[in-house]
Amino acid sequence: MLTLLSRAFLAPVARAVYRPKVTGRDNVPRTGRVVLASNHLSFIDSVVLTLVAPRNVSFLAKSDYFTGEGAKGWLSKSFFSAIGAVPVDRGAGQAAQDALDAGLAILERDEAFAIYPEGTRSRDGRIYKGRTGAAWLAMSSNSLIVPVALIGTEKLQPVGSTIPRLHRVSVEFGRPIDASEYGQPNSARARRKLTDALMEDIQRMSGQEPAGVYNEVPAASAIEKVKRALGRNRPS
Repeated sequence: MLTLLSRAFLAPVARAVYRPKVTGRDNVPRTGRVVLASNHLSFIDSVVLTLVAPRNVSFLAKSDYFTGEGAKGWLSKSFFSAIGAVPVDRGAGQAAQDALDAGLAILERDEAFAIYPEGTRSRDGRIYKGRTGAAWLAMSSNSLIVPVALIGTEKLQPVGSTIPRLHRVSVEFGRPIDASEYGQPNSARARRKLTDALMEDIQRMSGQEPAGVYNEVPAASAIEKVKRALGRNRPS
C-alpha cells in the first residue's frame, strides 16, 4: 500500500518537475513476471526507473539504507520501502546468490523486478559487459526480460551529490525478450547468449560506447588488488 501511495504522489510530481522523456512504456507487460534490465549511470537510477515504469517495480538495495537510527534512519527506510526497494547484503559468493534468490522470490509472485546487469555504476559513461544474473533470473522464473536504457541520470545526480539537480533524463523501454527461447538457466552458454543479446539492445538504445570488459569496483586495498589478480588467473 505504501508503494502504491508513493507512486501516486511522487510520480506526477517528478514528471512535472523533471519532465523525463519516456518511450516504449507499452513494451512493459502490465501483469505477470517481468525483469527490467537497465544500464547503470547514477545512484538515482532505481528511483527514476521506479517512478516512470507503468507498473510497480521492486529492486534490491543495500541493507544499510534500512538499518539507520533516529529520524534520518527512519526517513531512509521509509523512502526506500515506499519506492519498492528490498534490503539485501551486497557482495560476492553467497551474498550475491542470496540477492538473486530474493529477486527470484519477487518474480515468483508475478511481480516486476529491476536489475543492473553491469553490476555497478559506470564510472566513465561507457557500457560494460553484462553479468548473467539477469538472464538466470528470467530463465529460472520463466519471465520476460525488458531492456531499459537510461540517459542523463549521471547529470541528474552526479557521483558525490546528495540532492538531484534539475536535468531532464530519457528512459526507453525496449521490446521484451522471451528468455525461454535461449535455453535452460543451468546452461552457462545459454545465460551468456541471452545476456549478450540483452546488452546489445541496451547499448543500441543508450548510445553508450561499449567497454568490452566487466565493470569492476575499484579495489579498496593492496590485499584486495592481489586477491583480484589471483582470481583472474583461475579457470572459469
